[in-house]
Amino acid sequence: IIFDDDYLIVDKVETHNSPSALDPFGGAMTGVLGVNRDIVGFGKGAEPIMNTYYFCFAKEAKGKFYRDKERTDEILPPKYIMKEVIHGVNVAGNCSGIPTQLGSVYFDDRFCGKPLVFVGSVGIIPRSINNVPSHIKGPKNGDKIVIIGGRVGRDGIHGATFSSEALSGNSPSTIVQIGDPITQKKLSNATLEARDLGLYNAITDNGAGGLSSSIGEMGKDGFEVDLSKVLLKNDGMAPWEIWISESQERMTLAVPEENLPMFKQIMKKHDVEVCVIGEFNESGKAVVKCPKGKVIMDIETEFLHDGNPKVHLQTKPWSKESAVSFPVIPVLDTGIQQVKPANILRQNSSNGGIECEMDSSVKHWNDTLCMSATCMTSSQETELKEMLSRPNICSKEFIVVQYDHEVQGSSVLKPLQGKGRVCSEAIVSRPILSSNKGVVKSQGFGSSYGEIDTYHMAACAIDTAIRNYVAAGGNINHLALLDNFCWCDAYNPERLWQLKRAAEACYDFATAFKTPFISGKDSMFNDFKGYDENGEKVMISAPPSLLISAIGIIENIENAVSLDVKMPGDLIYVLGETLDELGRSEYQLYSGIDNNNVPKVDAKSARKLYERYNQAIKDGIIASAIAPNLGGLVIALAKSLIAGDLGAEIDLSLVPIGKIQNTDIINKIIMFSESQSRILVTIAPQNQKRFEELFEGAVYSCIGKVTEKKVLNIKDVLKVDLKDVAC
Repeated sequence: IIFDDDYLIVDKVETHNSPSALDPFGGAMTGVLGVNRDIVGFGKGAEPIMNTYYFCFAKEAKGKFYRDKERTDEILPPKYIMKEVIHGVNVAGNCSGIPTQLGSVYFDDRFCGKPLVFVGSVGIIPRSINNVPSHIKGPKNGDKIVIIGGRVGRDGIHGATFSSEALSGNSPSTIVQIGDPITQKKLSNATLEARDLGLYNAITDNGAGGLSSSIGEMGKDGFEVDLSKVLLKNDGMAPWEIWISESQERMTLAVPEENLPMFKQIMKKHDVEVCVIGEFNESGKAVVKCPKGKVIMDIETEFLHDGNPKVHLQTKPWSKESAVSFPVIPVLDTGIQQVKPANILRQNSSNGGIECEMDSSVKHWNDTLCMSATCMTSSQETELKEMLSRPNICSKEFIVVQYDHEVQGSSVLKPLQGKGRVCSEAIVSRPILSSNKGVVKSQGFGSSYGEIDTYHMAACAIDTAIRNYVAAGGNINHLALLDNFCWCDAYNPERLWQLKRAAEACYDFATAFKTPFISGKDSMFNDFKGYDENGEKVMISAPPSLLISAIGIIENIENAVSLDVKMPGDLIYVLGETLDELGRSEYQLYSGIDNNNVPKVDAKSARKLYERYNQAIKDGIIASAIAPNLGGLVIALAKSLIAGDLGAEIDLSLVPIGKIQNTDIINKIIMFSESQSRILVTIAPQNQKRFEELFEGAVYSCIGKVTEKKVLNIKDVLKVDLKDVAC
């Protein structure tokens, strides 16, 4: 996206789920380093300026599971996976000198078979390099094929294949690449210096498929490669191993022959190894040779690029009968049930589980009680405290503090905000220190709602990312999105129908919000196939999940808005309407309340609201803002108050609400509904008139005020001393 007259901002988010299930430290680290190389490989080469993450873990596994029938190869415990994934992202970012400024964690015990590890990177690149638009690249006839960075080894062979299948006993540990952030840092610095001197015509990273992919993608018109010239880690590697190895920290470039001496000199200065292994041409042929000049591949590039037939898959509607039920008290000790070779994903009414059509000897482990409901407490105060302590709501500070978010000196709106150090849902960064313009980055994650409807799950993820972005000060008219789908059981017609529904929502709401998707990725086989403690076959499937990332511009970083309330006496407003939407909410999972109404998004009205909010920020009248998300309005309010180390007096009867049929639980709905497109803001009393003028005709209300006493006092409902809670 355009940053200003001189620079572009680039963004990419990847997943490294399968490697992280086998080697969580190495998998997470190479995930970060890989997405950093995607940034370096954009156009003529961008500079990474920020890393992001989003993790999905199980809290615990319901029983023990093994990759082999003999039960000698147990899958890694969720706590170990979490610890090592966090550490891997730490080492990758901190050792590379790239700040890790945004991230979060979501817990669901169905991720015990395979975690989801989303890692992202943001970069910056001049709009023009040597009077040529920087996003335009491509090899020219006669350019040399040059590989720089790490050597090729057996690590990472079949990594791309492995990531496209369920985790099982056939998954070798050698597919996990070995990362080296120090080598990559030198590689990045050397590349940018060569870029500015115009020494190469094209660049891309060696990711999935290794040389076969990078050279194959770049050499659409033709190329010839001699694998005997590739620098190796291991002796005795077969040609096919060299061709597809995914060893890390490597880039492939197209360098004119006359530029090679200076190019090699720069690489030597940065201690980066170089090898010239072939030449791009216009033959229309992809030719690969091994030692002694033997040709081992000679095919037309047209066939290589366009000859693969499309896969045709069948979908089947995900019916209401397929939806998961959530009883108040867990009824399964093991979380395992016997599968009948019947209709795909048919509800088992006896325990609320899911059946899946497969080998009748396989048991399907689908922990529908992943965030098990608990009995409702008699005390509203206790209920609020317990909600604040839920894994998906409580503070993730222990993770955030392990990452350096200040390196490069660009952090404006930080990952921990206020005196209470509450985790933020959006950050603001200043990539050009001589400019007051900033980059706003946020995320929205959808998973739980998908058990009822993946269309609305995707819509909510989009709106969540956008309103987090807008709340922090991002311009709704200068915004782009990225999607990362993580699905399961990818040949299952009902799961594919859910995927189609989610993709339809991405189109519908990107169009309605008038914001483009600039990048995306999918991971379609987030399943584990193995054995339980009794040696019986099991399959553990992660729930359909979607991460939406939003990135855009704030014209003046001084207008960035943090989530912490600022001053006693400030007025508290709710923008947007609260509806009866507790379906698959954190409160429903906590209490077991009967409600299947998942949140829905009205993009047209939401966009209008966000435009007005943008104007309020330009006018400088917003003191604090937070977008209610998991847990609803009262959780967002508590976070804002804890961050500001202040309290509030609130009247729930003033909250704008839609039609609510079950008036017996109206306060529960107002407090904990996860209705979308709402922003909770505070303003100074002297700004009230201007604020209400801006929002005339919109749905909003003043629901209370900030107090000096650190107590959340909700009239006739509860009174909680915020010193006793943390978030």
